[in-house]
Amino acid sequence: LFLATLTYDTLRFEYEDFPETKEPVWILGRKYSVLTEKEEILLDVTSRLWFTYRKNFPAIGGTGPTSDTGWGCMLRCGQMIFAQALVCRHLGRDWRWVKGKRQTDNYFSVLNAFIDKKDSYYSIHQIAQMGVGEGKSIGQWYGPNTVAQVLKKLATFDTWSSLAVHIAMDNTVVIEKIRRLCQSNFPCAGAAACPAVESDALYNGYPEEAGVRDRLSLWKPLVLLIPLRLGLTEINEAYIETLKHCFMMPQSLGVIGGKPNSAHYFIGYVGEELIYLDPHTTQPAVEPNDSGCLPDESFHCQHPPCRMSIAELDPSIAVGFFCNTEEDFNDWCQQIKKLSLVRGALPMFELVEHQPSHFSNPDVLNLTPDSSDADRLERFFDSEDEDFEILSL
Repeated sequence: LFLATLTYDTLRFEYEDFPETKEPVWILGRKYSVLTEKEEILLDVTSRLWFTYRKNFPAIGGTGPTSDTGWGCMLRCGQMIFAQALVCRHLGRDWRWVKGKRQTDNYFSVLNAFIDKKDSYYSIHQIAQMGVGEGKSIGQWYGPNTVAQVLKKLATFDTWSSLAVHIAMDNTVVIEKIRRLCQSNFPCAGAAACPAVESDALYNGYPEEAGVRDRLSLWKPLVLLIPLRLGLTEINEAYIETLKHCFMMPQSLGVIGGKPNSAHYFIGYVGEELIYLDPHTTQPAVEPNDSGCLPDESFHCQHPPCRMSIAELDPSIAVGFFCNTEEDFNDWCQQIKKLSLVRGALPMFELVEHQPSHFSNPDVLNLTPDSSDADRLERFFDSEDEDFEILSL
């Protein structure tokens, strides 16, 4: 119990530093050398939004829990992978958080979307209550697929980010389906007829012309989440090389998953170790101060990140990617196709142009369901939750 209530300050001294190695370090599509770029690695990690257990927030649903210690770790990991998508959308992948430096309004808008109160788009309150519709009572443990489904539903209310969220089920990414999703919801026939979108040109961390080009292509930024099962009780070694490649792609949002009983947000790897942010630290809920500013230091992990052997990863995961433009998506498709040619790397999912009427290959799960058998698949993917079954508090 004592460990669970340590603050991140006391934990700072217990994390071992990065190993001195010639192996490259990959963090969400960026390659670093520990020997010459250690500061840059740590700055990149610290700049990710870090969501942990919190206590003393307003009761969920008015009468429910006021802390998520012991049950909210996968919900927090879902928040982290989605926050990374919002950072890429509104601030750009190159944006960095520096302690004490005045941040932009867009940064605080992103952070406010996750604050522990009922009216934040992606708050623990919203995720827990929306999960009831997915068959999860408040305080029950989620698996990676459940949290992805809930975040997809919540994103429809986030008109500021205007994201297209796609969850690729059955280990199959259907290109045609994604194009349809990202090109929908644009009522105007010609780009000239479109009203100017409020300062969107600067939201994406791109120069203004790129923002205009974005609008002309009528593409909603894509968050692609792929729930996978990479083995029965432990990860099949044949997938490890492919998993590493996911962290090397510029579109990478990382991976949510973990070890049995504890979820982590994986943001990269070095050698045979995954690099992750850990939500298992309880911090007090944060309120805006008297001047209306939100103290944000506790949302950034200021110690070296945790590492664990890839072989210890629980086989139930969800991999995330963000494609801001149609070009990003085309590039991602090309990289996935190339990946299927890498020796010793077994594909984790299939990329197809059109919805298959049946599964020609037994998929990675050794399931060959009928494509109409969505309910059974839902239940199958939710069996991940049992692997992570946590004793009730």
